[in-house]
Amino acid sequence: MRVFLDTNVLLSGFLGTGLCAQLMHRLMESERDVLIGEPVAREFVRIATEKFKVPAPTLSYALEVLRRQQMVAGATALLDDIPDPDDVPILACALAAQSDLFVTGDKALLELARVKGLPLLSPRDAWMRLFGAG
Repeated sequence: MRVFLDTNVLLSGFLGTGLCAQLMHRLMESERDVLIGEPVAREFVRIATEKFKVPAPTLSYALEVLRRQQMVAGATALLDDIPDPDDVPILACALAAQSDLFVTGDKALLELARVKGLPLLSPRDAWMRLFGAG
C-alpha cells in the first residue's frame, strides 16, 4: 500500500499530538510505503517557517524524518476541476507515484473523493481503512 500524505497532514503530524501525529507515526512504523512529494516538502518548509515560525533545529529534524520516507519527484498532469491550482502539482506527484491513497485535511479536495481513480481520504478515514477502529 502506497500512502501519499498532503502537506496539511504532515504539518499537523509534526506540530500536533492528535490523529495526524498518530497516523504518521503508525504509517512510518508499518509495512506501508509513505510517499512524500517534493512539492509537499517545499510547501512544508515554507509554511512551517513562515506561518508557524518553527525553529531551525525542529525543522531540520522534521526534514530528516521526511527524507527517510519515499521521496517522490515533482510531476505534471492535466487535472481539471481541482479547486485550488496550488494542489495540482501535489496531486500530479501522487498520481505519478502510483499512490493507493492520498491523505489530506483539505475539505475542497475531500469533496472530490477521487482524482483519476486515486481515493482522497481524510486522516480519520485513512486510519479506519488502514488500521480499523483499534
